Amino acid sequence: MFEKIVEIIKDQLGVEDDVVITAETSLVNDLEADSLDAVEIMMAIEDEFGVEIPDEEAQNFKTIGDIVKFVESNK
Repeated sequence: MFEKIVEIIKDQLGVEDDVVITAETSLVNDLEADSLDAVEIMMAIEDEFGVEIPDEEAQNFKTIGDIVKFVESNK
């Protein structure tokens, strides 16, 4: 699941394949995603995994690991 989420994020942000993304990677600080990028990423993840991510939850995501934990616990 982690790998698929990373793939979605890389696709949405146009991040090169050689960029290493870990569970501690920050969407905003490390990958420089803005709020529109974040919304598009959440929508893509919702579509891929069939989960609904409330805006309140999405605002609390600080790292890629936070996103993965949410999806895993709500799948």
